Amino acid sequence: MLMRERTKQVEYFDGLERTPEELRGHYAALARLNRVIRFERPFRFWLPQILGEVACAKLSFLDLGAADGFLGRQLSAWATERGWDWQFTNLDLCPFTAELDPNERHVTASVTALPFPDGSFDVVTASMMTHHLNTDDEVVTHFREAVRVARRAVLICDLHRNPFFLTGLWLLMQCLDVPREFRRDGATSVRRGWRVPEWQRFVRQAGLEQAQVWFEHGTRILLSVVK
Repeated sequence: MLMRERTKQVEYFDGLERTPEELRGHYAALARLNRVIRFERPFRFWLPQILGEVACAKLSFLDLGAADGFLGRQLSAWATERGWDWQFTNLDLCPFTAELDPNERHVTASVTALPFPDGSFDVVTASMMTHHLNTDDEVVTHFREAVRVARRAVLICDLHRNPFFLTGLWLLMQCLDVPREFRRDGATSVRRGWRVPEWQRFVRQAGLEQAQVWFEHGTRILLSVVK
């Protein structure tokens, strides 16, 4: 129960045999959960802190593991309220997400082999995506690739593996109208997460001396790089 070791169990909705109907229901359930947990909050809070409010006035973003682009829509709307112009390009490995994403700037590709030149975007983000990777080496490459295509900053947020978060998330999802498989995947997601010392090791292996890694609110692990 201490969850010292990360599980290698694959999430149900990461299976290639999932149908479009199943995936559509999955992303609808994920949107409901993300609204409850305010999954966009770390980016609203930390990006102005990292870059400064003046620099936030106009930014181009690459969002990794963007699924149907929900994070980009939330952050773009918030930025517009502040008089800022934030433009997102969304990237996801699953081809079906392009059909769900209204953003025409949607790319189907892997986060470990980004199809962009160095410094293509002001900011590179990723939310609750890293735990979907299978190996430590994939995470190292993911971090290195994110920094490579960013001109100004990288901010990556994911689930932190710990039993208290697992229990809290399980209780929350009992209250939500979501499929049973989605509830199971929620628990698996936490168990697939990494911890701060592990991410710090990946950062060293990637050669990212300027990176910062920290633990937030008992649930999230974050990585920032300012160039």
